Amino acid sequence: MIRNYLKNAWRSTWRNKTTAIINIAGLSVGMTAAVLILLWVQNETSFDNYKDIKNIYRLTTRIPSLGWVWETSPLLLGDAIKNDVPGIEKTTKLYTNGLPVFKVKGSLFYEKNCAYVDNDWFDFFHYRFIEGNAASFNEHPFSVVLSSSEARKYFGESSPVGQTIHIDSADYKVCGVVEDPPVNSSFQYNAFIPIAALLTNPQQKENDMYWGNDNYVTFIKILPTSNPASIARQISAIRKSKSHDDEGTVMSMIPLGSMHFENEVQHSAFVHGNRNTVYIFSFLGFLLLLIACVNYVNLTTAKASLRAKEISIRKITGANRSSLFIQFITESVFISLLSLIATMILVQLCLPLFSQLTGKAFVLPLSSLSLWKVLGITLVTAVLLNSIYPALLLSSFKPLQVFRGATVLMVKDSSFRKSLVVLQFTISIILIAGTIVIYKQMRFVQNNDPGYNRSQVITFRMPEHIDRANRASLVTAIKHDLLAYSSIESVAAANQPLTDIGSTCSGCADWAGHDTSYNPKIAQLSADADFQKTMQLKMKEGRWFSDNMGTDRKSVILNETAVKDFNLQKPVIGQRFIFKGDTGQVIGVVKNFTYKSMREKTGPLVVFNNPTWRSQFVVRSAAKSSMQALADGEKIWKKYFPATPFEYVFLDDIFNNLYKQDRQTSFLILVFAVIAVVISALGLFSLAAFEAAQRTKEIGIRKVLGASIAGIAALLSKDFVKLVLIAILIASPLAWWAMNKWLQDFAYRIDISWWMFAAAGLLAMLIALFTISFQSIRAALANAVESLRTE
Repeated sequence: MIRNYLKNAWRSTWRNKTTAIINIAGLSVGMTAAVLILLWVQNETSFDNYKDIKNIYRLTTRIPSLGWVWETSPLLLGDAIKNDVPGIEKTTKLYTNGLPVFKVKGSLFYEKNCAYVDNDWFDFFHYRFIEGNAASFNEHPFSVVLSSSEARKYFGESSPVGQTIHIDSADYKVCGVVEDPPVNSSFQYNAFIPIAALLTNPQQKENDMYWGNDNYVTFIKILPTSNPASIARQISAIRKSKSHDDEGTVMSMIPLGSMHFENEVQHSAFVHGNRNTVYIFSFLGFLLLLIACVNYVNLTTAKASLRAKEISIRKITGANRSSLFIQFITESVFISLLSLIATMILVQLCLPLFSQLTGKAFVLPLSSLSLWKVLGITLVTAVLLNSIYPALLLSSFKPLQVFRGATVLMVKDSSFRKSLVVLQFTISIILIAGTIVIYKQMRFVQNNDPGYNRSQVITFRMPEHIDRANRASLVTAIKHDLLAYSSIESVAAANQPLTDIGSTCSGCADWAGHDTSYNPKIAQLSADADFQKTMQLKMKEGRWFSDNMGTDRKSVILNETAVKDFNLQKPVIGQRFIFKGDTGQVIGVVKNFTYKSMREKTGPLVVFNNPTWRSQFVVRSAAKSSMQALADGEKIWKKYFPATPFEYVFLDDIFNNLYKQDRQTSFLILVFAVIAVVISALGLFSLAAFEAAQRTKEIGIRKVLGASIAGIAALLSKDFVKLVLIAILIASPLAWWAMNKWLQDFAYRIDISWWMFAAAGLLAMLIALFTISFQSIRAALANAVESLRTE
């Protein structure tokens, strides 16, 4: 029986080759888009899917009164709670603040993805060792474990185990190689060093043995019967008793499975995602698949009357409704399977580009279980969407109903098809309008005046091993040497890049009239006398720091928001201001500039003058001399730090990285909008061809009676144009609502204008007219005599 169904499905497909090709093309493109989106969604929702994930938590440090949330905690906390809190089975610690320099075979490398871990790390997260083992890593503090890709980078195809790597100021022995982290892991580390090696530095050890320093990420594994809330309260009590905390610090626990979508911590060391983006793309994947399936349903129902004789003969010869239903379901499955084969080819071809766009290294051979899961879900969804209604319609066919144009559901077939066309173009117009709005917002971000000039600016940071006592003199010497080159216009020093000031404090400032119950979070920037000139900041009143003014050492400069939020009385200049225990005065007010992403409002900022904080150089190159300035900067770097690689970044790149995910999202939506429009146009092309074929005699009679080609083309296009107009009316408010919600994430954003939706609608209309006009003109040009002879 199944064999007969498949044979009939093949015959039906072969008889209607053009329709089948259009259906397979539309379905395969829609399914490819859906599969790629689902692969990304599956990756995002399966982060850190380790063994016993339900029992693993990360400790979170909170100071509710200050609004601070850290993912770090004291070094000593892990061992203390393991011994004193019932219900905790294991703990492990991670330190990621270092940026060690690896020297291998005479070459220097910054190892950016390096983690310092304790002896329980590899067992806690079940790493698989390709060479060596965790036991040898734990035997000696100066050991290192590499990922397989990092081992190949440093040692090629030879075995790295037993080899030596010079890290910072000591030799380390490679004692193991582990598998590369999967793309859905928060722990994207390529090198692991024992925390014990870090603590051989007396200054580091002294700092970390203080209970008030939160420098380590602590993970705990609890017993399945334990109460997480009760354990968190006990951990908080231990932390308070040990550190004599008077700030109201609270320890909480976040499940490992929820860590990826966490968005409240400051300065996370892990890879984080956006849950809303996952929801949006999941819905988008379904919509693209729906548009593709609408084409199939439209063409199948449009051609239903052409199969009247076939179905009548089947029913007369004894075929019942269920067998006909199964037959038409089989045809849908057959077309879907052919589309699936094309989809598999397209997915493998598009996967490298998709990986580049999303920043995820998707490598999915046909043996991948993840790929087949997603393909299976997509296939089942496609079959359900494109088979049920056509099968119901065709199996319940009665000749009399066809002549009247009604279906078993008592709905006019033409009305149903028109509704589907409206649905397709509604989705397409929403995506086009969304692309326009996102593009305009990204242009606004790029072109909006941030309050400083970031072009032609290079930044680099002094090595971490330089202690604070020597920083001031070293900064002065390096600045002097850099300014000797004509390629360099100006040089300044600060504690961090201006584009993303992450250093904040609360309760660290006092001023005249200060309400002590008000302790806002204040951004803090330590900058030298040349910083304002180098970054071309604008002063509202007062002046910047001067090297000739000894009193400026304790003075501060405020931004406009700080003056307003602190409610400082005029005149502001000269007022007493205490910052970090130093009593000085306000010497200047700088105009507000954007020092974070435009998603956040500019808050109060205090610029202070402490040379020991500064290790970030800001170099403005002379016009058209950025490459020469880089070369000159590297010469000076090698003079002072010959054992450390020179690593720089353009300030523009730091700024652009703040919006990297937004640009990826906008480009993907553009791609999917194009796919949606192409699929919709493909379906409209087929329907227009079918409509023209159905009205062959009518067109012939009209031409004989004197109708012009333009008049006939307009007649055939009119109904489809109406459908697109209806789609524009439905899509515009929906697109406005969706884009307005998206823009709410930006503190500084564009205003949504009516022309954006008008442009989206006009573009959709032009595409529809181009698609329809080809078939309409072709039908209008047909020989009237031949048309009237058609049976």
